Amino acid sequence: MRQIDDILHPRSIAVVGVPREFKTGKLFLMALLDQGFTGSIYPVNPSAAEIDGIKAYPSVSSIPGPVDLAIILVPGKECLPVVRECTAKGVKGAVLFTAGYKELGTAEGRKLEEELVRTARSGGMRLIGPNCMGIYSPKSGLSFFPGLSKKAGAVGLISNSGSLANILCRMAPEKGLYFSTAVSLGNECDLSGTDFLAWFGEDSDTKVIGAYLESVNDARRFLDTVRRVSLKKPVIIWKVGLTPEGAMAASSHTGALAGSPRVWQGVVRQAAVVPVIGFEEWLDTLMAFSMLTEKLGARVAIISGPGGLAVSAAEACGRSGLELAKLSSDTLNLLRAVVPPTGTGLTNPIDVGLTASLVMDIYIESARAVAADPSVDAVFVIGLGMDEDTNRLYTESMIEIRRESEKPFIIIKVPGFAEEPIRAFLDNGLPCFDSPERALASYGRVYAYQRRVETLRHRDKE
Repeated sequence: MRQIDDILHPRSIAVVGVPREFKTGKLFLMALLDQGFTGSIYPVNPSAAEIDGIKAYPSVSSIPGPVDLAIILVPGKECLPVVRECTAKGVKGAVLFTAGYKELGTAEGRKLEEELVRTARSGGMRLIGPNCMGIYSPKSGLSFFPGLSKKAGAVGLISNSGSLANILCRMAPEKGLYFSTAVSLGNECDLSGTDFLAWFGEDSDTKVIGAYLESVNDARRFLDTVRRVSLKKPVIIWKVGLTPEGAMAASSHTGALAGSPRVWQGVVRQAAVVPVIGFEEWLDTLMAFSMLTEKLGARVAIISGPGGLAVSAAEACGRSGLELAKLSSDTLNLLRAVVPPTGTGLTNPIDVGLTASLVMDIYIESARAVAADPSVDAVFVIGLGMDEDTNRLYTESMIEIRRESEKPFIIIKVPGFAEEPIRAFLDNGLPCFDSPERALASYGRVYAYQRRVETLRHRDKE
């Protein structure tokens, strides 16, 4: 844990093999400068006196001060001497962007990767990678790609894929998500996803953990760790390599060993881990867990302008382990007073009709009435205004009613219409989804997780 702390909070970084011209390796130096890393940055290139206005050094050993973290960009077969030099220098950790090891499926590649680990361990240095992007941590000023948000958040990320880590970190702010730390691990020759899972479990800045895993090296330790951590905070895992096709792709990507679907299902049964499939489900679920922090209930109310989307939401409710709340007679009377009598429906889901997008009081008073009903645990709203003014009124009103009622409000976008209000909803803790199915399924995962944690905690006490 201390070693990971040191790596994630460096005071000095050597970027080894950074090119002078605009090539892939240059992005790592640009990312640190863009993120505003406040410590010392040492470009290492034997052919350059300076790079982007920063003094360069011919080798790690020639750097005058201490180096906490090295980002190593040299080709695979040139990496071992650099790791040896970093070890002699007293570097605490190294990110190995370079590839060409066990993912090749050759004895030579595996042997070279093992030699890297032995060399690093001999000097107490730890490795992230190889074949990875490394670390993104706004609070530490670290980044593995330019243009990522400088705002720190509460999501911790573990990923075997560098590209997916980069894509998620780039897209997440659009969903109101920000990261405490994100780590791209690649081949996991040394530090593993289990190591970082344990670290995130103790990190006070991390409230939700997301992971994309291609393999698990030590299944017993992973199960013990994920069981312990998932009882403290949500762990949302997109596990791949569970089909023959996926296992083959994972092996060629990071050298991952094939995983057994039955073993993975056993992990899910024994822990409170939240399994997801696919990028959209992963992103939706991270957003839901980040914003739906209350103890949730299963009884939901659905308010919708479009009738077809109301029906699809009701159907998704049943598939997600939830139930449509039975509205009280008082609530129904309040709805009758505001919802037009034709082309609408008051039985949950509440179909407020097309007029509601023009007369915003229909949406507002319907939401206020439903949110006040004691039989309703959460409110799902599918709606919009027809112009800038009605959209603003719709957005501000839903935020206000959510604040007054202290009940979860989940917003569902109407396809094909303006998305301007979405930013305001997200900034105020109202998750927004692209479809009723994705909204209900995501809420259902949070609800199921909360119940699962209660069950496992009770079982542990017995």
